[in-house]
Formats: sequence, structure tokens, C-alpha cells
Amino acid sequence: MRGIVLAAPASGAGKTTVTLALLRLLHRQGIVVRGAKSGPDYIDPAFHAAACDAPCPNLDAWAMAPSRLAGLMRGEGLLVVEGAMGLFDGAPPDGRGAVADIARLFGLPVILVVDAGRMAGSVAPMVTGFAGYDPGVRVSGVILNNVGSPRHEAMLRRALAPLKLPVLAALRRDKGLSLGSRHLGLVQAAERPDLEAFLDRAADALEQTLDEETLLSLAAPLPQAGLTPRLSPPAQVIAVARDAAFSFTYPHLLADWRAAGAEIREFSPLADDPVPEAGFVYLPGGYPELHAGRLSAASRFMTSLRTAARDAEIYGECGGYMVLGDSLCDADGRVHPMAGLLPLETSFAERRLHLGYRRVKAFCGPFHGSFAAHEFHYATTLRREGAPLFEVEDAEGNRMPDSGISKGRVHGSFVHVIDRCA
Repeated sequence: MRGIVLAAPASGAGKTTVTLALLRLLHRQGIVVRGAKSGPDYIDPAFHAAACDAPCPNLDAWAMAPSRLAGLMRGEGLLVVEGAMGLFDGAPPDGRGAVADIARLFGLPVILVVDAGRMAGSVAPMVTGFAGYDPGVRVSGVILNNVGSPRHEAMLRRALAPLKLPVLAALRRDKGLSLGSRHLGLVQAAERPDLEAFLDRAADALEQTLDEETLLSLAAPLPQAGLTPRLSPPAQVIAVARDAAFSFTYPHLLADWRAAGAEIREFSPLADDPVPEAGFVYLPGGYPELHAGRLSAASRFMTSLRTAARDAEIYGECGGYMVLGDSLCDADGRVHPMAGLLPLETSFAERRLHLGYRRVKAFCGPFHGSFAAHEFHYATTLRREGAPLFEVEDAEGNRMPDSGISKGRVHGSFVHVIDRCA
């Protein structure tokens, strides 16, 4: 049980590609390895899991207590924690929630992934600054990415030599190792038919340059901690939508419910599955706007969802919230009727970013108490009526407008619940 952190000076340095390459390379060598993703990210963990055939938890130092983080890190083999954004980038006002917090809390070494495509000697002062910025965060090595040629690599290595930090790899520029994106992040792993070939290509590229022995020697012991569930199940039997339109579910949420004895029954609205019999129906976030026509036409799903509302409690989160509304307008301006269980109309015809951590307190509904949460969507609310679900503050403690709708047994909000407030 040992771990390392892969971080970068900024977004776009290639952290995810390098992380996937390392996970796949070690896994196919027979080394027990796992990935973890720092921050509120639903998409990258699926890539991690595909690369090494092991579940990938989210580690959120803003939303989770240290005991929760330690429990989620527990497991066999090497844990590779991929950071989000830059090493020290977190929530305002003080940067809390950055991957640096995880490195500091648990004494994990940081491997800095540097996009060296447009620099040479300047790499040294940049790495020096990151290595010396916080004495509690130990930068222990560098991986150079986007290197143009052997000559370019030699220039970078000469510049870094006085720092006495090992250069663990120097990956060549390769357009074939780019990961496609859309408005909420990467195109999902399940949507890439070439994923296995991509992972092997990335691993092959890394294998040619990686100082594997040194990298493995840098890993530090992980905390020996148990996992105590913090999120109580809202019912004994829970129906959870799961497919390309409803894929944004935190593994620790379902794990907490299962640990407390709840039975999880998954179904696919896109396959027009009827909602399973359950005391609670959960429609997670995802990309319903990309599948609005199919969802609208999924008559068995829609009919069973409306029927379930008579006896079960229903909760829609972000994308699921929009599907519970009256209509959803896609990016092309087409309006699609939705379930009609909440007085809500949303649209992607004019996108507007809503992003940030939230602290929420439930007025009613399935979540009782106060929670750490986040919001990340581009939908515009055209109409929202009825009683709100959450009282909301941003990461700095500023009061925000109430969020969501609660109507009888049906509830929803754009807010993603992460954990109980510490």
C-alpha cells in the first residue's frame, strides 16, 4: 500500500494521458496498481478503471474529511493519484481542495508532469518554483511531456540537472495520444471504441522512456485506515439509472448505501428499461442533452417513472433533474418533452457555465442535513417553479439563490452531493 501523486503546473499538460499510460504499463507487467482522481470529476475515473482493471475513487480534499480520504485510498498495490488543474489550484479564497492538499495530508511524493512543448531552459525555474513553493508538498520527480526531439530532450535535461530532481520520463509529441473533449470534459471512456488500443499505445510510448525503478522507489506508504460510511441510504431498495446519459455517479455514494445494507438495482433509460421496483429512484447527472430525443421517446421508461412517483421517492441530480422537468431544449434548439414530474424547463440553445463548490442544506427530500457539493453544467433554466430543495452557499460562504425543486415525492437540483459536511 504505497502511493504517488501526478500533478502539473496547469491544466492541459497531459496529466491524464501520462496517468493512463503509467496505469496500463504497470498493470500489464503484473504490478498491482490503482488510480484515484483528485476533485469532483466523473469522467476520468472510468479511464483509470479501464487502464488497470481496478475501481477508481474520487479524492476531494475540499468536500471530504481526512478520515474519508484515508479510507478511500486504502487498498492493495500502488495508488496513482491524478491531480486536477494545477498542483496548487483549489477553491477560493485559499485554494483548499487542490491535489497539493492530498500530498501534504498524507506525505505523498508529487511527480510534476510538465508540458515542455514550448520551452527549453525555462523549464528549470518553473520546476524550481513549484518544488520550493510549499515545504509541506514534496516534488520528487519530473515527467516531461510533448518533447519535440532528442535534441529538445537533451536541452531540457541539462536545464533540470542542477535541481537534482530525477527526470523520470520524456514523452515525445504524439497527436495520436490526445484525448477528445466536450463541454464537461473528456469524451467518456465507454464512447471510445478504440480505448484499448489508445491505452496500449500510451503505455508503449511511456515504456520507451520511463525510469520505472526510480519512480516506484519514490512511492510513500498510504494510511492504514478503515472506511466508515457517511451517507445513509434513502431506502432499502434503490433504483439507479446507469448508461451514457446518466453516468455521473460517485462510487463512494453507492458504496456507502450498499455498506448500510441497501440493494442497488441499475437500469438504462436509453435502453427504455422500466424503472425497477424500489423505494427510491436516483437519476444521476450525465449527458441527457446529447440523448434528449431518445429519452423523450423512451415510453416504457417515462411511463414507469411517472408511475413510480406514486409510491417511491425520486431524486434527479443535474442531468437527472432536467429529465424530471417538463422539457429540455438541446443545443440545436429542438425542444423535447421530458417526464413532467417537476415544473422545470431547461435549454442548451444558449449555454452558460455554472461551476463551483457548494455547501447545501436540505429543506426536505432524501438528503437530511448539510452537505459538501459541487455544480458544473451549461444549462439555462427557462422556467422553475415550486418549493426549493436546497439552501446554498458557495465555497467562500456567500449565500446563493436556493437550488432545485421539491414537489411531493419528486425532488431535483443541479447540485451534485459529494459528502456530508465534515
